[in-house]
Amino acid sequence: MEKTLTLDDYQSLAELRHQIRRFLHFSEQAARAVGLEPRQHQLMLALKGLPAATRPRIGDLAERLQIQHHSTVELVNRLSKGGYVKRRRAGRDRREVLLSLTPKGEKTLRELSLHHREELRQAGPALVSSLRRAMQRIRTSGSSYTRSSRKGKGTG
Repeated sequence: MEKTLTLDDYQSLAELRHQIRRFLHFSEQAARAVGLEPRQHQLMLALKGLPAATRPRIGDLAERLQIQHHSTVELVNRLSKGGYVKRRRAGRDRREVLLSLTPKGEKTLRELSLHHREELRQAGPALVSSLRRAMQRIRTSGSSYTRSSRKGKGTG
C-alpha cells in the first residue's frame, strides 16, 4: 500500500466527504420534514430497495443499514407504531417475521425519493466529480488499498 499522500490527495478526499455530507444533510432534513428520523427513512428505503432474492427480515435490513439487530428492531417498532411498516409471519415457519411498507409508508417513501432524485439531479454532478477526482488520485498513486485490506476498520 502506498504510504505517501500529497496535499491534492487530502483535498480530493476532503471534497468527496464534503459532497457526501451535503447530500446526507439534505436527506436528514427531508426525512425530518415529513416526521421521520433519518434512520427510519433509511430503513424504509432499504426495505423497498432490497434485491429480489433477499427476504425482508430484520437481520437483512440490519446488515444493509450496518447497524445492530436490536437497533433495527427499535426502528421497526417505531415505524410500525407510526403506521409506516407492518410485520407478518412467514408461511410454514411462523417464527420468521417479514416486513413490508404500508400504504402510508409507500406514499411517504415515494415523496422523499422524488425529493432525493431532484436533489441528486442538482447536486449529483459535483458529487460525481469529487468521486472521480478522488478515484483518479488513487489510480495515479498506485495504491493497492482495497476493500478487503480495510475490512474491520472504520472508513472515516
